[in-house]
Amino acid sequence: MTGWGVAAAVLIAVEVLREVLVSVANWRDYLLIHDYLNGAATDADLAAADSDTLTTVSSLGASFVLWGAAGVAFLVWLWRARINAEALGGRDAHRRSRMWAVGAWTVPVANLWYPYQVVTDIWRASAPRRPAPDTLVKAWWACFILAEVVKPLQWRLANSEESESDVLANANASALLTALFLVAGVLVILLIRQVTTWQNRAAEAAGGER
Repeated sequence: MTGWGVAAAVLIAVEVLREVLVSVANWRDYLLIHDYLNGAATDADLAAADSDTLTTVSSLGASFVLWGAAGVAFLVWLWRARINAEALGGRDAHRRSRMWAVGAWTVPVANLWYPYQVVTDIWRASAPRRPAPDTLVKAWWACFILAEVVKPLQWRLANSEESESDVLANANASALLTALFLVAGVLVILLIRQVTTWQNRAAEAAGGER
């Protein structure tokens, strides 16, 4: 599972970087429109910004590709981590059946807390000392859920820009969303690394293979 953990961590880091660039692009657009309305920028400046690298990176197409790739890598890692966690702590240590390791993310309403339960149980079962504090898992899930709440609001603002104040509102929402995704991304990468390390050490101690 080490390879999938590394793949997931790298792809998540790349997606977080893309989110930062999206926020930069949104603020660039606001400042450019502000300058344009005050006579400090031209139509050529607007046209150039509409087709530059920042605009391309922040497109929905790039978002879907990176989110999809990161999601697949993370779910494969999570599935393998769940199998290993069952071997370490037994099936009774998990509140949800194995299928929920993947399915929990796609079921409406249940996806608000089932994934958290799945990951928390893997974390606790994998830890060499029990009970294991799960503050990192809680912080990650809180930031992730908040980001998922803010995201559709920010998208709505981005698609209804009719004035300078609308563009500013979108830039502010984008900055908040980026901050949440940045913290959530760092925390889940730490989570992946820690669980992978614990499970690899347990396998080595038992004479098993990674």
